Amino acid sequence: MNATTENPRPLPLEGVRVLDVSQVMAGPFCSMLLGDLGADVIKIEPPGSGDQTRSAMGFKLKGNDSLGFLNMNRNKRSVAINLKSPAGRELFHELAKTADILVENYRPGVMRKLGCGYEDLRQLNPKLVYASISGFGQSGPWADRPGFDLMAQAMSGVMSVTGHPGSPPVKAGVPVADIGCSLFTVYAVLAAYIGVKNGGEGQYIDAALFDAALAFSIWDTAEYWGTGREPEPVGTANRMSAPYQAVRSKDGWFVMGATNQKLWLKLCEVMQRQDLAADPRFIDNPARLANRPVLIEELEKTFAEKTSDEWVDILLAAGLPAGTMYSYPQAYASEQGRERQMRMEIAHPVEGSVPNIGFPVKLRGTPQQVRRHPPLLGEHTEAILDELGLDEAARQRLQAGGAFLP
Repeated sequence: MNATTENPRPLPLEGVRVLDVSQVMAGPFCSMLLGDLGADVIKIEPPGSGDQTRSAMGFKLKGNDSLGFLNMNRNKRSVAINLKSPAGRELFHELAKTADILVENYRPGVMRKLGCGYEDLRQLNPKLVYASISGFGQSGPWADRPGFDLMAQAMSGVMSVTGHPGSPPVKAGVPVADIGCSLFTVYAVLAAYIGVKNGGEGQYIDAALFDAALAFSIWDTAEYWGTGREPEPVGTANRMSAPYQAVRSKDGWFVMGATNQKLWLKLCEVMQRQDLAADPRFIDNPARLANRPVLIEELEKTFAEKTSDEWVDILLAAGLPAGTMYSYPQAYASEQGRERQMRMEIAHPVEGSVPNIGFPVKLRGTPQQVRRHPPLLGEHTEAILDELGLDEAARQRLQAGGAFLP
């Protein structure tokens, strides 16, 4: 995607100021999505070290920042402020007066102890929408625990249904609790911000990785509540319909599904396996679920006659869902990945051109653009001090008070 494309219309959140007081993934990804929609996102980072993802997550290029950081912090400006110092808090309070939204993901209570919690800031800015992201939320016996995606997946039950039956514990391959919580927080802060624009006051948003992971468990929870049985891992299969999973072909694997009776009968027809359609073990979806292992065994006897690509073409032509199993390099290099512009290059002052994951949704009327490269630590401190109208004497006083010192 061309990062220099000029939009004919302003982006939806142009003029909205977001303070990003977060590190690692859930908070930074949330605020980046707001920045992609046009918000002025100011990333507040500790002097010296900055967001720990800058250096702690590997995959570093020639500079100090990791590729992970560069993929979660575009369209932001960085200010390095020591919130542990009175002078740093004073400066932060001045910034908070100018903000519409704040996103933070420190452990519950940390921002409050720093004098930067919601109750502190709402006195300065009653219309502020303040979102706290944590592992387990701001209440409950687990609230003080460190919040990481792995712990949320394990303790929400997600890991109990991930993997194959009888296998050791397996987490989802991507950080579903982190990213899911980011997305839920985006919709919550936007809803609260709309409420402010409609004449209301700001409010506090309590978002938790644990809650987000549980919210994804619709099929698993439905099975548990409906049957009383504890859901177990089913591999690539679906616990509500069969066949719907990865299957083995002549040269590897592909995925396919026949999620209703009409598609099941169509599958038997294109495979020339009418015997399966008449088999009482597979006569309807409940029977197929009860006999899934032998069902897949029977299907794979026929799938072994052709390659994965051949079967995908045959099934798609018949109106059945099917797809090739791709690696990440194959997905990005595919015609679809290229058409959807899911890899884009960003100009960076240190790294030159760096890859970024493309925008996950496309706005046709106000297409997103990369307006700002992922910021260097404290890159915009002086510019934002200018915007606050602080003169040289005020800056020297803040400097002497430790506002900009690690």
